[in-house]
This record gives sequence, C-alpha cells and structure tokens, in this order.
Amino acid sequence: MLEAQVARWLARRIPPASQVRLDQRRIFILPTRAGLAFGLALVPMLLVAINYQNSLAYALTFLLLSVFLVAILHTFRNLAGLTLKAAGGAPVFLGEQAHFHFILESAGREHQAIAVGWPPLPLQVLDVPARGVCPVELHLPTEHRGWLRPGRLRVESRYPLGLLVAWSWIDLDQALLVYPHPLAGDLPLTPGQGEDEEDDGQHVLGVGADDYQGLRAYQPGDSRRRLHWKAYSRGQGLFVKEFAALAGRDLWLDLERVDGGLEQRLGMLCHWVLQFSSRGQPFGLRLGGQVLAPDVGEAHREACLRALALYGHAR
Repeated sequence: MLEAQVARWLARRIPPASQVRLDQRRIFILPTRAGLAFGLALVPMLLVAINYQNSLAYALTFLLLSVFLVAILHTFRNLAGLTLKAAGGAPVFLGEQAHFHFILESAGREHQAIAVGWPPLPLQVLDVPARGVCPVELHLPTEHRGWLRPGRLRVESRYPLGLLVAWSWIDLDQALLVYPHPLAGDLPLTPGQGEDEEDDGQHVLGVGADDYQGLRAYQPGDSRRRLHWKAYSRGQGLFVKEFAALAGRDLWLDLERVDGGLEQRLGMLCHWVLQFSSRGQPFGLRLGGQVLAPDVGEAHREACLRALALYGHAR
C-alpha cells in the first residue's frame, strides 16, 4: 500500500520522460549512516564544551558542524544540473542479459562519483566531465518474454565526504523486447503426410519441405529424422539431409500443430524462425488468429520474433 502511494507520488513529481534534468524538485538528500554517526558525535562534544566552557572544544565542535553543513551543499550540487537521456536497447532472447543504454550529460561543472542502477543490483559509479557526456550501459536479467520495463532508475551521489546521499528516482520510459528462448525440436507433419521408409528425412519440416537437396554436416538442434544413418554407419561422419520447399507450396509454422506447453511451443517456433531465416527459406507463421504471410528477409524475421514475444500479451 505504501509502495503504491510512493509510486503515484513519484509519477506526479517526476513523470516518465525520455530525457530528465535533475533539479531541486527532483533531488532528495539525507544523511548516510556515517553522517548520522558524525552528527551524533557532535552532541557530546558540545556538552563537554558547555560543561567546561572550553573555547577550543567550542571551536572544534562548530568547525565540524560547518563541515557537515557545507557537505550538504556540495553533495546536492554534485547531482544538480545532470541530464540523463535514454539511448535505447536491442531485443534479446529469454535467459540473456538485457542491455539498456543511457547518456549522462553535463551542461556545466563536472559531476563526480555518480552512481546509477536498479537496486538491489549493484550501482555503476562513473564521472561525468564538465560540459561533456558519459555513455553508460546497464544490465538486467530476463525472466519473462514480452516487454521488459526496468522501472525507475536510481541516481545518487555521496560525494565529497560520504556523510550525505543525494538521490533521485527517474523513469526514462524505456522498454526492451524479450523474445522466447529458442528450443530445438521437430516440427510435426502436416495431416495427411506420412514418412517414407526409404527416405526418412522427407516432410519433417512440414508443408512444402519435401524436395531433397543434398547433405550437410550435422549441427546441434537438427532433427534426428533427417540424419543420414547409412553414411554414419560407413564411418563417413554425421550428416543431415537438406530439403527445400517445392514451388507453389508454402511452408507454415503453426502454433496449434506443436505439442507441449505454451512457452515450450513458442520456443520451438522461435528456433525454426531462426533456422529458416538463416537458410533464406520462405515461411509463414500462424499464432491463433494472427497470421504472417510467407516471406523471407530480416524484416520478416523480426516481425515473426516480435509476434512470438508478444503472443498473449498486450501490445
């Protein structure tokens, strides 16, 4: 309940934006543990000075207090005026690290020992030169396919003495697409097609994949149905039979024809999207009511991967 109220308050005070400049309204400052200990230590020093009416004790106490007050100003100024910009991030597959890019920019003085990141992960510390920029790349683990929105980024400074921490929570309105994890597996036969005992590699890719092309070296993830066992038994090595779609027959990847759980089926389709795209094989994709017509090329590959990543999620 409290977290939700704080989130709504931050959304009003620091709304999401692709570029944020830190100013007095967006910066918060409090003593650190070291700062609290420092302040508490001044209390008995002041009591001793009052009790003994010692001028040197008074001077030391007020000197240390003035250092603490000046540290407040310098800690705040080290963060104030800093501009943070979102610089995008490339899509990744589930299980990989997501890479978010940012730019820290100074319009005036140098900003030292600026820490950025998403707690509880460690913050990355860097210096921003005067009237310069500092690119930074932050990483997050991926746990689910679809859009990965990292949430508010923590920016903080404990410079120069570490007695205080000035920080801000900013939302650079960034999101990154996470594709399903590719899972190697056989595609099912189209109803009505059967296996030929003399050529057990035919039809395993589905409709239109029954034109024998030749042999190639085995790669992990290749279907066992297409292994050339005769060559293997003669000691010639492990080869796989290659097939290409016949003219006039389209190759389709259909979610409904793949067995297993939803994430497993999406992972298998993701694997075959990558395989067919690398071979230049035209194919189409059916995901329930969503249909992507057979095509080839980088744009088609990205469209299919995007459809797999967002299947069952809000666009």
